[in-house]
Amino acid sequence: MIRPRHRLVALAATFAAVTAVAACGSDSSAPGGGDAGPPQPGGTLRYGLSQAPTCSDPAQSGTNQTLYVTRQIVDSLTDQDPETGEIVPWLARSWEVSPDAKVFTFRLAEGVTFSDGTPVTADSVRNTFDSIIRLGGAEAPLATSYLTNYVGTTAVDPLTARVEFSAPNAQFLQASSTPQLGILADATTAKNAEERCLGDNIGSGPFTYSGWRQEQSATLAKRAGYDWGSDVFAHDGEAYLDRIEFTVVPESGVRTGSLTSGQLDAVSDALPQDLPLLEAAGASLLTTVNPGVPFGLQPNVTRGPLRDPAVRQALLPALNRQELVDTVLGPQFNAATGPLASTTPGYSDLSARTGYDPDKARTILDDAGWVPGGDGIREKDGQRLEFGVLYSGAFAGNQAILELVQQQLRQVGVALRLDLVAGAEATARQNAKDYDTIYYNVTRADGDILRTQFSVDARNLNVRERIPALDDLLIQQLATGDAGERAELVRAAQERILDEGLWVPTIELSQAIGVAPNTRDVTFEASARLQFFDTWLSGR
Repeated sequence: MIRPRHRLVALAATFAAVTAVAACGSDSSAPGGGDAGPPQPGGTLRYGLSQAPTCSDPAQSGTNQTLYVTRQIVDSLTDQDPETGEIVPWLARSWEVSPDAKVFTFRLAEGVTFSDGTPVTADSVRNTFDSIIRLGGAEAPLATSYLTNYVGTTAVDPLTARVEFSAPNAQFLQASSTPQLGILADATTAKNAEERCLGDNIGSGPFTYSGWRQEQSATLAKRAGYDWGSDVFAHDGEAYLDRIEFTVVPESGVRTGSLTSGQLDAVSDALPQDLPLLEAAGASLLTTVNPGVPFGLQPNVTRGPLRDPAVRQALLPALNRQELVDTVLGPQFNAATGPLASTTPGYSDLSARTGYDPDKARTILDDAGWVPGGDGIREKDGQRLEFGVLYSGAFAGNQAILELVQQQLRQVGVALRLDLVAGAEATARQNAKDYDTIYYNVTRADGDILRTQFSVDARNLNVRERIPALDDLLIQQLATGDAGERAELVRAAQERILDEGLWVPTIELSQAIGVAPNTRDVTFEASARLQFFDTWLSGR
């Protein structure tokens, strides 16, 4: 059965705005025009990743390139409609939430099995969530944050799972739609963190692992007999594709050349300068803005000059964010205006606070006693206004963006050191709080991402003491079931984060996917990750 197609459209300041340059590619029409007819099953999709997947375990997945792979092998209890933000059935066909948002009861679909043939039951839900707690925040930071105050899961009967928390957890229903909380078989959840990264994870999803070469490639095979897809999916039954072959192609030019020459069917992180080549080959560029925390610098408020609130405040008007977009990225990207991206529920436009005003930045620093030195870099009490930024190459534009940020800050007397490290080292130093500032983004279609990244009781990447005016807001939104009230608390928290100088936004991340003319229905889910269940290849 073909379900009504969920088109990817812009939903005002709520969910991922999608733009297709050259052609949409999200229906059965050929990118260059013409009707390709009904979806055709079969074939192998060859996909070029810009970065290597870090771990085959959905619970430990963090980067977009990793999630493009892991999302396909695991089903979640619920799904989130990318158009409306509505939570819809997937493995759970219905659910109940207690008035105090402490108890969530899910009723599972009958007849669902993992790829090893074992049934998906309430015990599977319990074992999956319990295993995430055992992994801990160092290995599975997002997954564990979604299970804040987790008490346990009770198998009321074989198909009814009751998940309980010791405090209200209003974000959990949306969290149950994420790949990080996807349900895994006992053969996987019994393993330790390292063993779960080796490419033999067993889920109930529409694809299974058939090959995994760490840092090089991943191969997925269609799951025979799959018939329990999300209500967001456009069709029932099995996936159309027989296989998906993911290869790592770090160089943008090589990815584009491989796409236009027919060696690949789709690629990540297509750059604006690649568009003429894509158009000439009849290919298309699909983009969507990631919800969640946009790219920005998060200061360690215990280190060097960043201990001074005036320094942190001066950084906001010192940056010309539109120049970052125009010079480094392109029109499919947006300047960030605060701690949340514009496609996140509860987003507040704080551009009046983050507008480019270098004179204002200089005045703030002058008033705080930071005086320009002989080389133009400011000093105070013998301390130079200089600090580092820790980052990795997870996004292709990071280096160029930070080099331009470095130039902009120097114009107001601030010296920024760039500290590029590999992903594993970046994670280790994050956990050790060994940085002056850290540059990153995090994707999630729920405003609770602010608690995860900024609460003193969560990751506390600012390494700060409790700020009741902020931390109380982050706790209150977690305990508020009313969507409107919760959104207001999230908006207030964004303002307080800027008031305290805890975040310096730069740009909003957009996914830019190059798609060959024969590749159909490549879709983004609500958190801007790719879902290949409905994807098919024409002209076979």
